[in-house]
Order: sequence, then structure tokens, then C-alpha cells
Amino acid sequence: MNHYLEKVWNEAEDGEPLITLGKALWPICRSLTGKGVRETLSTLQSVYKNIQTKAYKCGQQVFDWKIPPEWNIEKAWIKDEDGNYIIDMSQNNLHVVGYSMPINGLLDLSDLKQKIHYYEKNNDAIPYVTSYYTRDWGFCMSKRQYDSLSSGKYEVCIDSSFNENGQMNYGEAIIKGSSEEEVLFSTYICHPSMANNEISGPVVTTYLADWIHRIGTPRYTYRFVFVPETIGSIAYIHNNLEMLKKNVIAGINVTCIGDERTYSYLPSRNGNTYADKISKYVLSYVDKHYKSYSWLDRGSDERQYCSPGVDLPVCSVMRSKYGEYPEYHTSLDNFEVVTAKGLAGGLKVLKMIVSILETNIVPESVHLCEPQLGKRQLCRTDKTNMPHDLLKNMANALSYCDGTCDLIDISKKLGISYIDTEKSASLLLKHDLIKANV
Repeated sequence: MNHYLEKVWNEAEDGEPLITLGKALWPICRSLTGKGVRETLSTLQSVYKNIQTKAYKCGQQVFDWKIPPEWNIEKAWIKDEDGNYIIDMSQNNLHVVGYSMPINGLLDLSDLKQKIHYYEKNNDAIPYVTSYYTRDWGFCMSKRQYDSLSSGKYEVCIDSSFNENGQMNYGEAIIKGSSEEEVLFSTYICHPSMANNEISGPVVTTYLADWIHRIGTPRYTYRFVFVPETIGSIAYIHNNLEMLKKNVIAGINVTCIGDERTYSYLPSRNGNTYADKISKYVLSYVDKHYKSYSWLDRGSDERQYCSPGVDLPVCSVMRSKYGEYPEYHTSLDNFEVVTAKGLAGGLKVLKMIVSILETNIVPESVHLCEPQLGKRQLCRTDKTNMPHDLLKNMANALSYCDGTCDLIDISKKLGISYIDTEKSASLLLKHDLIKANV
């Protein structure tokens, strides 16, 4: 990984492949279960083929929850008396309430309005609404469309189906490292056409997995999971809890990571795990004004991974946090919000986190008192061909190599970047002046 460290920290990412993948995912109608989830995983596999599509049975009890029936939908629309489409799911899949029951019939306007949802704060936004665990049906439209409805009869159609014996699919990819200790990256694949709240997470996570796979055998084993939010992570924990508690040393919940507005961090419940430490360090390096939230602001799968008794060291790394940007959970969360540059920045941050995971050590001096640096050509003299800044950083870093500080701690004490601290540590290791504790 050292070979890639400087490149990761200093070179810009190309976001065009990421936005291309995002736009391929955009039209797919995703929910907790069904064909949309499988199509999403298949699309991600076109970039990283080692993502495996797996499944849990519908109806399985997972802790206090039960996996709902598989839901699929073919079409949904409303027509007026003249046969004109008022809304059509084929134009935007947010027009139908997720997990809607089938319906086909004529309704008066007053009855129809009881089944329509709209967003009060913006006249042009279609809201995202679901009914996963209560059998119901409904439509969503903009307030402008709602206000334009006139009295009369409307034909409504929702062609959907439920399968009690179906399955809830998820994706998993494991990159074996030198150690059985694992780093977990989790993202979700259950929302329809929304770019930041849904598409950005799987896109960035897929490209991260592909990058780690291509750099060779890593120090740690990396586990990537693509699950339906909440019920998916609960089911995954239910079926893997012992293994996760034994092996996972750090984890990141990847969500809302594709815009250009800000970077955000939400801690684990513990707030002081290795994942928290590295994530905060990288975000402060990338953007000293990044937004830090508290555990009380939680709302994604960090809730499950950090719940009492599970207690995994998982925090969330984001750009604009879910629920905190104006387009959240509406049709306006599109590719005007998410950009190639935004996705590239999100991927770069995760690569930087991985680069620290792979190179960080707790260095310990092997000599009492200062070693003699002159005989090793490590002093600042005119005859030394190494940059004087490197030698200065090395000497200062050595003074903190007491076996209690890792490279993040030392970089903070010296006021230099992690990459410069790692260069100093590599030089000290090369000359057998420290030993590396992991």
C-alpha cells in the first residue's frame, strides 16, 4: 500500500466513471426487495465482478424484525377522464408509494386526494414515501401537480405483487488480507431514483472495493456489504454477529457521499473507536470546516452496527448528511446535486482512510537516548542528500516513538501531514531505529 499512499493523497480522482455508473443505476426502481435490488447488484458487478448476490428468505425473523414479503412492481399511473396521464411511474419511480398494494379502478377527486402525497416546501419536488410494513397504496406528485387537479373521475393503476416465499437480496464482497482482522464498509441499495441519498453510496463503495482489489494483498481483510437499509443490516448482523464482533476492527457506513457542498461525519455510539479517529483525521485534513454530528443525529445503518450488544466500531462518513440538505428524500436529489467531482471527492476520502488503515503503526524506538544519526547520514549537513525537512520531521517523529503514539498522533503533535509522518517512519524503519507495533 505504501506505493499508493502518496498518489492517493496528492492526486485528484477521475469522477467520470463514477457518474456514469450512477446514471446507469438511476432509472432502476429499488425497494427493500425485488427485481430492482437484483438489477442494481448486477449493475454494480459490471464494475466489480466479485460482488456476490446473496439472499435471506422473506418471513425470516431477525431479532425484533421480520423480513417483509418480496415486492415487485410493473407499472403505476393516474389518468384523467380523457385518458391523459397525470403521473406515470415510468417517468419517475418516486410517483408510487414504495410497497404499494395493487389497485385498479376509478376514483373521485376527493377520494384520490386521500391517497396522494406531496411536498409542502417545494412546488416541484416529488416526495419519497414508503409503506414497507403496513399494507397500503398511494401516489406521490409535486404540489404543483396536486394543485392543478380538477374535479372528476380518475383512473388509477398500480400493478404490483407480493411474494411471501420470496427473498431479500444483498451484495457482499470480501477481499482477503494478510490478517483476519477486518474493515467493514456498508452501504444501502433500497431507495429508488435519488442520487445522493441512494446512488452515491453504492457507486463510491464499488469503486473503492475495485481499487483495494487491484493494489494487491492488503494488511487487513475488507468486507463490503450492500444491503437494504435498516432491515438489511439487521438481517446481516443477525446472521453474522459472532464473526463481526470477533473480526471487525473498524467500519464505515457509506451514504450521501456524492455532492460538492461539504463533508460530514457521524460518530459511532462509542465515539472513540479507531474508525472514528481515522475518519475525523482525514476529514479535517480534506476540509477543516467539515460538519461533525453527534450520535443523537443518527439515522442510517450506524444505528444497527452500534446498537447495544452489537457494539461494532462503525461511524458514518458523508458529504451533505441525510436529512440536512433541501433535496433530501425528493425527486430533486438528482445529478444536479450529485456530480462527478463530488463523487470523486467522496472516493478520495475513503481511499485516504484505507491508506491510513494499511500503513499506520505505533512506532517504538529501539534505543535508549538518542541514537547517533550522523553515522547513518541522517543529520542535517551539507553532505546529506536527503531533504532537510524530511530529516527534521524524522528526528522530531523519533522523539515521540515511545510505543504509545500511532502515526496519526505523531502527525498531530508535529503539525505535519500523515503522509509526511509516514515517510519519516519508513526512514526510521529502514535504518532499524524503531520497531513497528500494529
